[in-house]
Amino acid sequence: MRQDSRKIPAWSRLAWIRIVWCCLGIAGAAGLAFWLVLPPASPFLFAPIGASGMFLFGLTRAPAVQPRALLGGHLGSALVGITCYQLFGDALWVYALAQAAALALMLGARVMHPPAGANPGIMIHFGAGWSALWDPILVGLLTLLFVAMVWSRIFPGLVRYPVSLTEPSPPSYFWGGWED
Repeated sequence: MRQDSRKIPAWSRLAWIRIVWCCLGIAGAAGLAFWLVLPPASPFLFAPIGASGMFLFGLTRAPAVQPRALLGGHLGSALVGITCYQLFGDALWVYALAQAAALALMLGARVMHPPAGANPGIMIHFGAGWSALWDPILVGLLTLLFVAMVWSRIFPGLVRYPVSLTEPSPPSYFWGGWED
């Protein structure tokens, strides 16, 4: 539902005010997520979630930050990293395999979310177990989603998050590929 632009206060259209609002959003979301997942989770396990917050509060409309890509990209790539570690251990080639498998999964399922690309290496490095999918990954993501949904509805004139629950990322299988 679009808001009538005449009802949006002029002050809310100032770029610096919107930037401050975005900064308050990420600070609140990251702070709450950190509080919920730390300790026992390592701060490094939370790094991809923090990077996702930058996308979420800075590029709210982007397909890569909609719930399908956000949740699918993170959970899928973390699952790939944990599985590779469980099957093959902590060797350099395992990191490379996990990165390639995570990219294949995100592109194939069209849940590309660039910050989630850090998950496989982090999961392998820390020898993460299956419980890492719940805490810190899912707990952190759900915290970001909840705060973003509330945050985007408070400030006058902002696009409400999520824009689409099911929008694929990338929009097609030929996104960024070869030219016809």
